[in-house]
Amino acid sequence: MTATLDAFYEEFTERNRGFISERAQSALREARVLIAGCGSTGGAAAEPLARIGVEDFVLVDVGEFELNNLNRQHATFGDIGRHKAEVAEERVRAINPHARTEVITGGITSVNARDLTETCTLVIDGVDVTEHAGWRAKYHLHEAAARAMRPVLSGYDMAGTQYIRFYDYRRPGSRPFDGKITAGMVEESAVWSLLLKALPLRFVPLEMIRNAREHLGEEEYSVPQLVYASLLFGALATRMTVEILAGQPVRRHVVVDAHSEARRTTRRWATRVQRALILAGGLRALATVMRNRQTHTKKQGAHC
Repeated sequence: MTATLDAFYEEFTERNRGFISERAQSALREARVLIAGCGSTGGAAAEPLARIGVEDFVLVDVGEFELNNLNRQHATFGDIGRHKAEVAEERVRAINPHARTEVITGGITSVNARDLTETCTLVIDGVDVTEHAGWRAKYHLHEAAARAMRPVLSGYDMAGTQYIRFYDYRRPGSRPFDGKITAGMVEESAVWSLLLKALPLRFVPLEMIRNAREHLGEEEYSVPQLVYASLLFGALATRMTVEILAGQPVRRHVVVDAHSEARRTTRRWATRVQRALILAGGLRALATVMRNRQTHTKKQGAHC
């Protein structure tokens, strides 16, 4: 049986040869990858990771697919109402029927985060950051990964931009989010404030700044996301995984802006100038809105 599985894997990964070293391919096969959040970013990583040769997955989510997910997430109309982690498992096993998968439908919690990270080689962080519940789960994930000394790749879709932050928690004494976000901040800070701590402002595209400025005060605001930004995470995170598992250094910040890459040079420069002007004139206003919104939320809580 082992010989049969080896023969399958050898042919399955045959077209990787020349671009993926034997050492890296072996590491991919032996790795256990935790994908936390199987929606826009995490869901985009499951398929390319399976195709590159990862055979052992832990797939975690807490939600089901909705119609408004289909503009970017890896699902079809027939998947609406199905659990995201279960759909990701189905896709992985459709690619490689010998893949080993564990599905967690309750999301990342303070109870399971430690066990999940300790049994994995690498963590793909696609946990939602638009609500406090997501930030709590994300903090539990990073706290456990830092304690277990597991590397984490975190993805953020911003208009046409994909930003990936590599947290190398393999170093002794690492702190969650490199100390920029604490458990207290997760409970006390507004979602936008947490995002600004996680996302270096120099990487936030003009479209996202404009959108945030126009809608920041709206309680029911839903952050727009695009399919190609999520697809970029799948491609970039897969290559970064290859490098990490092969023992090669990777950049802490990886950013690709599909909008900018498609524009002509003159329009690129015009966009950069507009971005600088908006930041110069609007950043203080954004901060004021966030503070006011946070104060309002605390006052509401005090009256409950």
